[in-house]
Amino acid sequence: MKINPTDVFKEYKNAMQFKSTLGEKGLYEQTRINERFYAGDQWYGAKCGNDRPIVRHNIIKRIGEFKMSQITGTPISVSYSADGIPNTDTSRRSIKNLRQKMANDSSFAFSGNVGAEEINVVMSALSDYRKLTAERVGLDSLCMRALKNAYISGSSVLYTYWDSEVATGLYSDDAKTTPIKGDIKCEVLDIRNVYFGDPYCEDVQNQPFIILTSRVDVDVARREAKRFGADNATLNLIEPDSEDGKVLVITRLWREYKENGGTRIMCLKCTEKAVIRKEFDTRLRMYPLALFRFEEKNDLAYGDSEITYLIPNQIAINRMITANVWAAMSMGMPIMVVNGDTVTTDITNDPGQIIKIYGSNEDVSGAVKYVTPPDFSAAFGDNVNILIDNTLTQSGANAAALGDSELNNATALITLRNAAIMPLTLIKNRFYYFMEQLARIWADFWITQYGNRLIKIEDENGIWYMPFTASRYENLYLTAKITVGPDTVYSVAESISTLNSLYEKGVINRHQYLRRLPEGVVPELEGLITQVSQEEASEHDG
Repeated sequence: MKINPTDVFKEYKNAMQFKSTLGEKGLYEQTRINERFYAGDQWYGAKCGNDRPIVRHNIIKRIGEFKMSQITGTPISVSYSADGIPNTDTSRRSIKNLRQKMANDSSFAFSGNVGAEEINVVMSALSDYRKLTAERVGLDSLCMRALKNAYISGSSVLYTYWDSEVATGLYSDDAKTTPIKGDIKCEVLDIRNVYFGDPYCEDVQNQPFIILTSRVDVDVARREAKRFGADNATLNLIEPDSEDGKVLVITRLWREYKENGGTRIMCLKCTEKAVIRKEFDTRLRMYPLALFRFEEKNDLAYGDSEITYLIPNQIAINRMITANVWAAMSMGMPIMVVNGDTVTTDITNDPGQIIKIYGSNEDVSGAVKYVTPPDFSAAFGDNVNILIDNTLTQSGANAAALGDSELNNATALITLRNAAIMPLTLIKNRFYYFMEQLARIWADFWITQYGNRLIKIEDENGIWYMPFTASRYENLYLTAKITVGPDTVYSVAESISTLNSLYEKGVINRHQYLRRLPEGVVPELEGLITQVSQEEASEHDG
C-alpha cells in the first residue's frame, strides 16, 4: 500500500478535528486550562486588578501530587515467561544452577534446538535485564512525567524507539574492532501530539494506525531526509510552516499483515509536502506506545482529567479565601477619610505619623476619620475550610491519607489511611497494566532488534554477560507479569509492629527479629546481627 504525505496530513487534520470536539472546550483548550490551574495560575483572565491581594489555595496540585505519589510509591517488579513453556519448582532450581554455570563460564553458548530449560533461563535473565534497562532509560522519572501529563490532560503515552547511536560497550568480534551500537530509548509524549486512527478503540494494539507529531527545525528535518536518501527536489519541499523556522514532522505507524500469518509494524516519516523517510519495516510486532489513562471514558481511546471537574471548586475556594483576606485587611487597616481643608500635609498612614492641624478642637476632631467596615461573619472562614475538606475527601485525599491526621495510634492511622486510598485501586491497576504493556514492548524490541549480542545481568552471582541470540526466540509469545511490592511508607510501620508482637510473644528470637527488619530502618544492621549472633552463641556455650 503506497502512502503519500498528502494522505497522511489529511489523516492528521481529521484526527485533530476530532480531538477539538472532546468535552465542552476540546482536548487542546481544556488541557491548556488544566495546566494553568495545576501550576497555580488560577486567576488568569479574571481582570481583578493589582490593588488587592489575589489568594490561591492550590488543592488541585495537592490532590494530583498525592495520587501520583501513591501510585509510584509502590515498588514494581516484572517477570517474563513464554506461553506454552512449563515453569515448575524443579525447573526453577535447574534455572538457578544453569545461570550460575553461565556466570562462571564466559564461553558458554546455547546451541541445537531451543528447549524449555533454555527458554526459562532466558526469560529469567530478561527479567533481570529489564531492571538494568529501566535504570538506563530513567524509567522512574519517565513514569512521573507520564502520570503528571495524564493527570492534567487525561492521557499520556510512553514511546519506546530504537536509537542506533547508543553505545553498548560490546563488540561483535573478539579483537574488539567492531563495536555494537543501538539500544532502546524512551520518551514521554504529550497526548496532544498523539493521534489514534480509531479514536473509539481503547486498545492501542488494535489501532489501524497511529500518528505522532513534533515540531523540529527545518535544518534538522532536511538533514534526516538526506540521511535516508532524499534528493534535492524533496529537500526543497521541506520548508518552514511558521515564523519560528520550524516544520511539522509526522510519523505514521501502522500494522501490516503478512501473507504467511503474523503482523509487523510499518513506519513512514514526512512533512505536509515531502517524505523524510520512506515507509520501512520496523520488524516490531507491537506498537511501541504504552498508553495510560488517568480516568477512562467508555469506548474512547483518550482519557479524562479530574482537574476539569475540580476547577469550579478551586475557583470558589480562591474567591472565598480572597474575600476573607480582604475583610481581615479592612478590619486591621480601615479606610482613612481626611479633611483636605484642614490637613495640608501628605498622609502616609504610617504608624506614629504626626499630622499637623491648624484650627479649633472641632477642626481637629473632624480632620481624620476611619470608615468602619461592615461586620464579617466568623462562620465564613469555617465554610471555606468545609469546602476545602469536602473537595479533598471527595477526591480521595482526606486528612488521614495526606498525613494531616492528629491520631497518635499507628494502627488506627494505618487503618484510616488504607481506607482513604482504597478508591485509588482502580487507577493503580490501570498504571500496572500500563507498565505491563511497556514491559512487553521492551521484550518485543529485544527479540526483533538485538540480533546476536551479550546482555548484562546483575544477580547473586555478580555482574556477568549472557549470550543472547534473538532469532532463537522470535516465534515465542512472551508475557509479562507485574508483581507489586508493599507500600514503602506505611508497610514499614506495619512490619515493625508485627515483628514487635512476634518477639514479645516469644515466637521469634533477637536474631530472627533483626533479620526481618525492613531495609534501612537500622544503620549498620549486618554488624548488629553479627554481634547478636555472637552473644547468642556465647550464651548457648555458657
